[in-house]
Amino acid sequence: MEPRAGVSKQDIREQIWDYMESQNLADFPRPVHHRIPNFKGASRAAEHFPRLQAFKMARTIKVNPDAPQKNARFFVLESKKTLLVPTPRLRTGLFNKITPPPGATKDILRKCATSQGVRNYSTPVGLDSKVLVDLVVVGSVAVSEKGWRIGKGEGYADLEYAMMVSMGAVSQGTPVVTIVHDCQVVDIPEALLEDHDLTVDYILTPTRVITTGCERPKPAGIAWSKISCEMLGKMPVLRSLRHQEEQAGKDVTLRDRPRSPPGATRSPRDLAPPELGSVPLSSVQIGNLPRDARVSELKRALSALGVAPSRLTWQGPQHRAFLHYRDPAEAQQAIACLQGFRLGANTVRVVLARQQRASDLVGSHTAEPLPDHQPTIAGP
Repeated sequence: MEPRAGVSKQDIREQIWDYMESQNLADFPRPVHHRIPNFKGASRAAEHFPRLQAFKMARTIKVNPDAPQKNARFFVLESKKTLLVPTPRLRTGLFNKITPPPGATKDILRKCATSQGVRNYSTPVGLDSKVLVDLVVVGSVAVSEKGWRIGKGEGYADLEYAMMVSMGAVSQGTPVVTIVHDCQVVDIPEALLEDHDLTVDYILTPTRVITTGCERPKPAGIAWSKISCEMLGKMPVLRSLRHQEEQAGKDVTLRDRPRSPPGATRSPRDLAPPELGSVPLSSVQIGNLPRDARVSELKRALSALGVAPSRLTWQGPQHRAFLHYRDPAEAQQAIACLQGFRLGANTVRVVLARQQRASDLVGSHTAEPLPDHQPTIAGP
């Protein structure tokens, strides 16, 4: 099965998904559309994995959490190697380390390799752990014999790899493996590839082991110009990495955040406190803050997102805060960036603040103005 001429990545995805469903090659969960497809024969394809020299030499292996890689995760655990699995949608960190109970039997190891086992037997791995990943396994919707890969379209595998580069966990020489059905191996036009797209070195199918010999460079780090404020708001670990790279002098301008002119400063009028009797229409209300949230924690997170307000009114007992911006456009930008934002375990509610009387602000205090580029941010 080969893609038509002039196709897009999404055309190839749809063609693969449709074919696997129509030929009954797909396995649970179905339908496979918009997923890394599980397929009949996935366990047989994974049997090639422990035979690879790269597997034998590896001590720490990162495997994606999708269903077709379940047996790959089992082989890592059975071989007593360190198994790292990305956290779902990178919401709570980058990796979880899967640690089976002492004396685990093969049956228990197989449970540890399932999605439920990943949740029950995992511990987070922090950015300061200095972990080194020797081998990476990713899922694919389509892949070419040249090593060019297409995922399901959300970009998580590409971003995970770029984040591992940023934290020093992988290098250009770290092998990347994918496990797919034979029908997922297709020609992919090189014109579809972008610099942030991850390539693979080995393709495992039920019938073949393909060594791609891919010479196209893997992502050299996080392409911040591809990252939106919304993505940054949902991923504390990404905010931490952005802070680290900003401290190192790298350009971390986001896709939807214009760069401030060099030397730009706010005027005293911009930093003036809001009117005493009301919350102006250029203010944003953040609700559902955690009970133990601190104003300093929120300020650091806002700075990391690039939406630091001129003033912040803190109402901890009400689990909310008001962010005061210079004009309504800045307030709307902040709302867009903070959609899906998590502080601690809570996803906050963000709305444009309604006009309020001074009596509504009883029990609150107003924090000092935040600088345009505050160097510290909230941890993951």
